[in-house]
Amino acid sequence: MGDEGAEEPVLDGPSIARSMAAAPGVRSVILRNTGPSALEGTVSIYNIGNFLVEGLAEDRFIRFTEGRGAGNSSIVITLDRNSAPLLISRLSPEIEDYLSSFFAPVVLGETSTVQEYLDLLAQVYGRPLANEVAAARIRARIQFPRPITSIQGGTASGRFAEFDVPLVDILVLERPLRYEVRW
Repeated sequence: MGDEGAEEPVLDGPSIARSMAAAPGVRSVILRNTGPSALEGTVSIYNIGNFLVEGLAEDRFIRFTEGRGAGNSSIVITLDRNSAPLLISRLSPEIEDYLSSFFAPVVLGETSTVQEYLDLLAQVYGRPLANEVAAARIRARIQFPRPITSIQGGTASGRFAEFDVPLVDILVLERPLRYEVRW
C-alpha cells in the first residue's frame, strides 16, 4: 500500500517477523516481501494456548480445548472491537504503527463502517490506495495434528484449514469475526 515506484518496502517483512517471533507461544516466524506492500511466509506456533493470550483474561480472542479422539479438540478465534486491538498490539508494534498511520478504526478504537473507512482513506491518501485496501485479503493455511472434523469461517481438507479474510473486515470490524476448527 504505497507508491507504485517505491524502492523501499512499505511493510518490512523481516522486521515484522522479528517482532512477531517474540509473542508468547510462537516458535518461529519467517516473512519475506513479495512486493512493497505484500508479505508472505510462515508462523510456527508451539503452544496455541499461550499464543498471544497472556494477560487478556476474558478478552481472550483464542479459546483452545485439547481432548482425545476425533472432534474433541477445538480452537475458536473471535475478533471484535475489544479483542482485535489487543491482538494487533501484541502481534507486532510495527504492524500496529503501520495500521495507525492508515487510521484503522480497530487500532484507533473508533467505530465506522467499511465504506466510511474507505472514503476516509481515499480522502487522505487517494482512491488507488483505498481500492488496494478494499481488495486486500489475509490468507492463512493452518495444519492441525489430526484431520479436521468441522470448520466455521473457512474450508478444510484433511489436517489443513484455510481462511481467506478481507483485510478491511479486520480493520473496521463492523461485525465480530469468528472462526472455529474441530479436530
